[in-house]
Amino acid sequence: MANFSTHGVSLPSIKNILLLDSEGKRVAVKYYSDDWPTNAAKLAFEKSVFTKTQKTNARTEAEIAMFENNVVIYKFIQDLHFFVTGGDDENELILATVLQGFSDAVALLLRNNIDKREALENLDLILLCLDEIVDGGMILETDASVIEGKVAAHSIDAGAPLSEQTLTQALATAREHLTRSLLK
Repeated sequence: MANFSTHGVSLPSIKNILLLDSEGKRVAVKYYSDDWPTNAAKLAFEKSVFTKTQKTNARTEAEIAMFENNVVIYKFIQDLHFFVTGGDDENELILATVLQGFSDAVALLLRNNIDKREALENLDLILLCLDEIVDGGMILETDASVIEGKVAAHSIDAGAPLSEQTLTQALATAREHLTRSLLK
């Protein structure tokens, strides 16, 4: 997918956003490009990117890699591996900003309990997060607090009665109340 163009101005585009576990398996992925037309091609790309990056130390800050004529920006938090891919002509700083916005929004949504189990339990929120960040390859938002606010607006308010909350939301609310009462 090429850059979006409006009257000679080129807008950056994202080819995919990947969230993989520590074994390279999918947690949440979103493709915005036809570079990988089949599911098998997507899985092969994910495996290749994971294999190439797994030995690096991208825990403190994002790392950059060129892979199959793509720029891949990645970061590891706990047992989750975050990746943002753009074309080889994309600005790495913009891709890094998207990655930072995604990882920070996930941290806010998971209440800083960033691990595979928690991510899978809140997969709906993570997928909404991806939808708020990028649409059709075009970057919509990179501010984590704005993304988290929009995702929270889509889900049931934490102040809603327990009968209207999902099990995960109800447990999170109960955990917050218990924590608050223990800290008093």
